[in-house]
Parts: sequence; C-alpha cells; structure tokens
Amino acid sequence: MIGPHGEFGVHGDRWVPLHSTVEGWVESVALAHHASTWAKTITKVTGRDVDSLQLDLYEAVTEVAGLADNWWRGADSLVAIYTGEAECMAAPQCQTAYIYSGLDSWGLRG
Repeated sequence: MIGPHGEFGVHGDRWVPLHSTVEGWVESVALAHHASTWAKTITKVTGRDVDSLQLDLYEAVTEVAGLADNWWRGADSLVAIYTGEAECMAAPQCQTAYIYSGLDSWGLRG
C-alpha cells in the first residue's frame, strides 16, 4: 500500500511502512536482483537471529529509503533486513535477512 505521505508498506493486522518512498522500494527490489546476481555466497538468517546481526562496520544504503526494511553495505557484502511483514503480523519469527557476500566494487555499487 501507499501511505498518506508516499510511504510504501504493508497493511495486515496494522499498517507498517517498509520504505519512505515507492522509489525506495523499487531501489530495494533492484538491489536484491543485482546483489543476488553478483554475490559469491548468499546466507539467509531468520527469526530472532536477525536481531543479533552486527552491522557496526556497515553503512545504510540510503537509496532504498528504508524504514522497517533496509539495506546495509559493508567492505565486500550487502545485507538486506526485512522486518516489516513480521512487525505487521506481530510474528518476529518471520524476520528475514540476506547477507550477500563476496562482492567486488561492481557488486557493491553497480
């Protein structure tokens, strides 16, 4: 759904904005395709384990305008964290993160 201020989100038990703009959501989808094409390894993390990911050495990918769902860029990896649907359904076990590793500068930036 599109929120009152242009946010892109999901509405189930309640409204949860995933990205602050529709364009941010489109960037997120494009980045997921790009990262999955170029990563040497993709690791899926689910449930409460998502909360323990260490992102101190990563920078937010601002182009995705992330709110509940967001992307992070590291030295040779990208991390996508999807918590919006889990929040919408009050189901933390549905949180998911993907770690795209082994990326070169093209894989990190496109």
